[in-house]
Amino acid sequence: MNKFLLIFAFLMSLSFGSCIPIKDLTYLQQKEEEVPEKVIVAQGAKPYRLQTNDVLSISLKAIDPKLVAIFNASSASGDNGVQNQNSESGLYFNGFRVDDHGNIRIPILGEINVLGFTLEEVRLKIEKQLLEDYFKKEANIFVNVKLSGFRYTINGEVGSTGTKTLFQDSVTILEAVANAGDITMVGNRKEVTIIRKTPTGVAMHDVDLTDRNVVNSPYYYLQPNDYIYVKPLKQKSWGTGKTGLESLGTIITVLSLVTTTYLLLRN
Repeated sequence: MNKFLLIFAFLMSLSFGSCIPIKDLTYLQQKEEEVPEKVIVAQGAKPYRLQTNDVLSISLKAIDPKLVAIFNASSASGDNGVQNQNSESGLYFNGFRVDDHGNIRIPILGEINVLGFTLEEVRLKIEKQLLEDYFKKEANIFVNVKLSGFRYTINGEVGSTGTKTLFQDSVTILEAVANAGDITMVGNRKEVTIIRKTPTGVAMHDVDLTDRNVVNSPYYYLQPNDYIYVKPLKQKSWGTGKTGLESLGTIITVLSLVTTTYLLLRN
Protein backbone atom coordinates (compact mmCIF):
# COMPACT_ATOMS: atom_id res chain seq x y z
CA MET A 1 0.00 0.00 0.00
CA ASN A 2 2.87 2.34 0.83
CA LYS A 3 4.27 1.73 -2.65
CA PHE A 4 1.01 2.85 -4.21
CA LEU A 5 1.03 5.99 -2.08
CA LEU A 6 4.58 6.76 -3.16
CA ILE A 7 3.71 6.21 -6.81
CA PHE A 8 0.61 8.39 -6.45
CA ALA A 9 2.62 11.17 -4.76
CA PHE A 10 5.24 10.96 -7.50
CA LEU A 11 2.65 11.19 -10.27
CA MET A 12 0.90 14.10 -8.58
CA SER A 13 4.16 16.01 -8.29
CA LEU A 14 4.85 15.23 -11.94
CA SER A 15 1.44 16.57 -12.95
CA PHE A 16 1.99 19.84 -11.10
CA GLY A 17 5.41 20.20 -12.70
CA SER A 18 4.11 19.41 -16.17
CA CYS A 19 1.35 22.04 -16.14
CA ILE A 20 2.25 25.24 -17.98
CA PRO A 21 2.03 28.19 -15.56
CA ILE A 22 0.02 31.24 -16.59
CA LYS A 23 3.13 33.45 -16.40
CA ASP A 24 4.59 31.50 -19.34
CA LEU A 25 1.50 32.20 -21.45
CA THR A 26 0.90 35.91 -20.78
CA TYR A 27 2.41 38.57 -23.06
CA LEU A 28 3.94 41.88 -21.94
CA GLN A 29 4.01 41.27 -18.19
CA GLN A 30 5.15 43.95 -15.78
CA LYS A 31 8.11 43.00 -13.62
CA GLU A 32 7.73 43.37 -9.87
CA GLU A 33 10.47 45.97 -9.56
CA GLU A 34 8.92 48.24 -12.19
CA VAL A 35 6.91 51.34 -11.35
CA PRO A 36 3.16 50.67 -11.87
CA GLU A 37 1.60 52.28 -14.95
CA LYS A 38 5.01 53.12 -16.32
CA VAL A 39 4.91 54.53 -19.86
CA ILE A 40 7.29 52.62 -22.10
CA VAL A 41 8.54 54.49 -25.16
CA ALA A 42 9.25 52.16 -28.06
CA GLN A 43 12.30 52.84 -30.20
CA GLY A 44 10.35 52.79 -33.43
CA ALA A 45 11.14 51.03 -36.66
CA LYS A 46 14.42 51.95 -38.31
CA PRO A 47 14.29 52.73 -42.05
CA TYR A 48 14.81 49.52 -44.00
CA ARG A 49 17.73 49.45 -46.42
CA LEU A 50 17.10 47.52 -49.59
CA GLN A 51 18.79 44.21 -50.28
CA THR A 52 19.05 41.96 -53.30
CA ASN A 53 15.85 40.14 -54.35
CA ASP A 54 13.62 42.79 -52.76
CA VAL A 55 10.69 43.69 -55.01
CA LEU A 56 9.61 47.32 -55.26
CA SER A 57 6.32 48.84 -56.30
CA ILE A 58 7.00 52.15 -58.06
CA SER A 59 4.31 54.43 -59.45
CA LEU A 60 4.55 57.85 -61.07
CA LYS A 61 1.80 60.45 -61.24
CA ALA A 62 1.53 63.88 -62.83
CA ILE A 63 -1.07 66.50 -63.72
CA ASP A 64 -1.29 64.87 -67.15
CA PRO A 65 -1.29 61.05 -66.61
CA LYS A 66 -0.16 60.49 -70.22
CA LEU A 67 3.19 62.08 -69.43
CA VAL A 68 4.16 59.33 -67.00
CA ALA A 69 2.20 56.38 -68.42
CA ILE A 70 5.24 54.89 -70.13
CA PHE A 71 7.20 54.85 -66.85
CA ASN A 72 4.60 52.76 -65.01
CA ALA A 73 4.86 48.96 -65.23
CA SER A 74 1.07 48.56 -65.54
CA SER A 75 0.64 51.02 -68.41
CA ALA A 76 0.64 48.31 -71.05
CA SER A 77 -1.73 46.02 -69.16
CA GLY A 78 -4.92 48.09 -69.18
CA ASP A 79 -7.37 48.24 -66.29
CA ASN A 80 -7.08 44.53 -65.52
CA GLY A 81 -3.33 44.88 -65.30
CA VAL A 82 -3.69 47.68 -62.75
CA GLN A 83 -6.00 45.54 -60.63
CA ASN A 84 -3.68 42.54 -60.81
CA GLN A 85 -0.71 44.67 -59.91
CA ASN A 86 -2.31 45.44 -56.56
CA SER A 87 -2.45 41.74 -55.67
CA GLU A 88 0.48 39.89 -54.12
CA SER A 89 1.23 37.90 -57.28
CA GLY A 90 0.74 40.98 -59.45
CA LEU A 91 3.25 42.94 -57.41
CA TYR A 92 5.75 40.10 -57.73
CA PHE A 93 5.50 39.89 -61.53
CA ASN A 94 5.03 43.61 -62.27
CA GLY A 95 7.27 45.01 -59.55
CA PHE A 96 10.91 45.98 -59.82
CA ARG A 97 13.25 43.32 -58.40
CA VAL A 98 16.62 44.31 -56.99
CA ASP A 99 19.07 42.14 -58.94
CA ASP A 100 22.32 40.61 -57.71
CA HIS A 101 24.16 43.84 -58.53
CA GLY A 102 21.73 45.95 -56.51
CA ASN A 103 20.01 47.49 -59.55
CA ILE A 104 16.41 47.84 -60.70
CA ARG A 105 15.36 48.45 -64.31
CA ILE A 106 12.77 51.15 -64.96
CA PRO A 107 11.35 51.91 -68.43
CA ILE A 108 13.16 54.82 -70.10
CA LEU A 109 15.30 55.52 -67.01
CA GLY A 110 17.20 52.24 -67.34
CA GLU A 111 19.16 50.70 -64.47
CA ILE A 112 19.21 52.46 -61.10
CA ASN A 113 21.30 51.22 -58.20
CA VAL A 114 19.24 50.99 -55.00
CA LEU A 115 21.23 48.53 -52.88
CA GLY A 116 21.52 49.84 -49.31
CA PHE A 117 19.16 52.75 -49.98
CA THR A 118 15.99 53.46 -48.01
CA LEU A 119 12.67 53.75 -49.83
CA GLU A 120 12.69 57.50 -49.34
CA GLU A 121 16.19 57.78 -50.80
CA VAL A 122 15.12 55.76 -53.85
CA ARG A 123 12.09 58.01 -54.31
CA LEU A 124 14.23 61.14 -54.24
CA LYS A 125 16.77 59.58 -56.60
CA ILE A 126 14.13 58.71 -59.21
CA GLU A 127 12.40 62.06 -58.84
CA LYS A 128 15.68 63.92 -59.31
CA GLN A 129 16.56 62.01 -62.48
CA LEU A 130 13.10 62.60 -63.94
CA LEU A 131 13.27 66.34 -63.32
CA GLU A 132 16.78 66.60 -64.70
CA ASP A 133 16.25 64.60 -67.90
CA TYR A 134 12.55 64.47 -68.80
CA PHE A 135 10.24 66.88 -66.99
CA LYS A 136 10.01 70.42 -65.78
CA LYS A 137 9.06 71.28 -62.22
CA GLU A 138 5.68 72.54 -63.43
CA ALA A 139 4.67 68.96 -64.36
CA ASN A 140 4.24 68.24 -60.64
CA ILE A 141 5.77 64.78 -60.78
CA PHE A 142 4.75 62.55 -57.87
CA VAL A 143 6.81 59.39 -57.23
CA ASN A 144 5.66 56.67 -54.85
CA VAL A 145 8.05 53.87 -53.84
CA LYS A 146 7.05 50.97 -51.59
CA LEU A 147 8.02 47.39 -50.95
CA SER A 148 5.66 44.91 -52.61
CA GLY A 149 4.33 43.80 -49.24
CA PHE A 150 6.04 43.20 -45.90
CA ARG A 151 7.15 39.56 -46.12
CA TYR A 152 8.38 37.39 -43.24
CA THR A 153 8.56 33.68 -42.43
CA ILE A 154 7.45 32.11 -39.14
CA ASN A 155 7.93 28.52 -38.01
CA GLY A 156 7.68 26.41 -34.88
CA GLU A 157 4.91 26.44 -32.27
CA VAL A 158 2.41 28.78 -33.93
CA GLY A 159 -1.07 28.27 -35.31
CA SER A 160 -0.07 28.77 -38.95
CA THR A 161 3.51 28.45 -40.16
CA GLY A 162 4.94 29.64 -43.46
CA THR A 163 5.78 32.84 -45.31
CA LYS A 164 3.34 35.69 -44.60
CA THR A 165 2.83 38.99 -46.40
CA LEU A 166 1.30 42.07 -44.80
CA PHE A 167 0.55 45.20 -46.78
CA GLN A 168 1.79 47.78 -44.29
CA ASP A 169 4.98 49.76 -43.79
CA SER A 170 6.02 48.38 -40.39
CA VAL A 171 5.27 45.17 -38.49
CA THR A 172 6.00 44.32 -34.85
CA ILE A 173 6.86 40.85 -33.61
CA LEU A 174 3.51 40.71 -31.78
CA GLU A 175 1.62 41.57 -34.97
CA ALA A 176 3.54 38.89 -36.86
CA VAL A 177 2.71 36.27 -34.21
CA ALA A 178 -0.96 37.27 -34.16
CA ASN A 179 -1.11 37.06 -37.96
CA ALA A 180 0.25 33.50 -37.71
CA GLY A 181 -2.55 32.36 -35.39
CA ASP A 182 -0.73 33.08 -32.10
CA ILE A 183 1.80 30.91 -30.27
CA THR A 184 0.43 27.55 -29.11
CA MET A 185 0.25 26.64 -25.41
CA VAL A 186 3.44 24.60 -25.73
CA GLY A 187 5.33 27.41 -27.48
CA ASN A 188 8.13 29.17 -25.60
CA ARG A 189 7.17 32.86 -25.47
CA LYS A 190 10.31 33.69 -23.50
CA GLU A 191 12.75 32.68 -26.25
CA VAL A 192 11.38 33.61 -29.66
CA THR A 193 14.28 33.58 -32.11
CA ILE A 194 14.50 36.18 -34.89
CA ILE A 195 16.94 35.51 -37.72
CA ARG A 196 17.76 38.59 -39.77
CA LYS A 197 19.81 39.01 -42.91
CA THR A 198 22.18 41.98 -42.76
CA PRO A 199 24.77 43.40 -45.18
CA THR A 200 27.51 41.78 -43.07
CA GLY A 201 25.87 38.37 -42.61
CA VAL A 202 23.06 36.77 -40.60
CA ALA A 203 22.11 37.97 -37.10
CA MET A 204 20.17 35.86 -34.57
CA HIS A 205 18.48 37.21 -31.46
CA ASP A 206 16.03 35.87 -28.84
CA VAL A 207 13.23 38.09 -27.52
CA ASP A 208 11.05 37.55 -24.45
CA LEU A 209 7.44 38.28 -25.37
CA THR A 210 6.29 37.87 -21.77
CA ASP A 211 8.28 40.97 -20.76
CA ARG A 212 6.73 44.34 -21.61
CA ASN A 213 10.24 45.77 -22.06
CA VAL A 214 10.46 43.83 -25.31
CA VAL A 215 9.19 47.02 -26.99
CA ASN A 216 12.64 48.51 -26.33
CA SER A 217 14.37 45.74 -28.28
CA PRO A 218 15.76 46.61 -31.73
CA TYR A 219 14.06 43.40 -32.86
CA TYR A 220 10.58 44.43 -31.69
CA TYR A 221 9.95 45.95 -35.10
CA LEU A 222 10.64 43.37 -37.77
CA GLN A 223 12.43 43.96 -41.01
CA PRO A 224 11.32 42.49 -44.34
CA ASN A 225 12.43 38.88 -44.87
CA ASP A 226 12.96 38.20 -41.14
CA TYR A 227 12.65 34.56 -40.06
CA ILE A 228 10.89 33.85 -36.75
CA TYR A 229 11.22 30.56 -34.89
CA VAL A 230 9.13 29.72 -31.81
CA LYS A 231 10.73 26.96 -29.75
CA PRO A 232 8.63 24.33 -27.93
CA LEU A 233 8.46 24.17 -24.15
CA LYS A 234 9.87 21.10 -22.42
CA GLN A 235 6.32 20.14 -21.36
CA LYS A 236 5.58 19.19 -24.97
CA SER A 237 7.99 16.24 -24.87
CA TRP A 238 6.72 14.99 -21.49
CA GLY A 239 3.28 14.19 -22.88
CA THR A 240 1.60 14.58 -19.48
CA GLY A 241 -0.74 17.38 -20.53
CA LYS A 242 -0.70 21.14 -20.88
CA THR A 243 -3.28 21.81 -18.15
CA GLY A 244 -4.02 20.36 -14.72
CA LEU A 245 -7.08 18.55 -16.08
CA GLU A 246 -5.07 16.91 -18.86
CA SER A 247 -2.35 15.92 -16.40
CA LEU A 248 -4.96 14.46 -14.02
CA GLY A 249 -6.35 12.38 -16.86
CA THR A 250 -2.88 11.08 -17.60
CA ILE A 251 -2.34 10.20 -13.93
CA ILE A 252 -5.65 8.31 -13.75
CA THR A 253 -4.72 6.37 -16.89
CA VAL A 254 -1.30 5.48 -15.50
CA LEU A 255 -2.71 4.48 -12.11
CA SER A 256 -5.32 2.29 -13.79
CA LEU A 257 -2.61 0.60 -15.82
CA VAL A 258 -0.39 0.07 -12.76
CA THR A 259 -3.29 -1.28 -10.70
CA THR A 260 -4.40 -3.67 -13.44
CA THR A 261 -0.85 -4.93 -13.93
CA TYR A 262 -0.39 -5.42 -10.18
CA LEU A 263 -3.63 -7.37 -9.82
CA LEU A 264 -2.82 -9.58 -12.78
CA LEU A 265 0.64 -10.37 -11.43
CA ARG A 266 -0.71 -11.03 -7.94
CA ASN A 267 -3.26 -13.51 -9.20
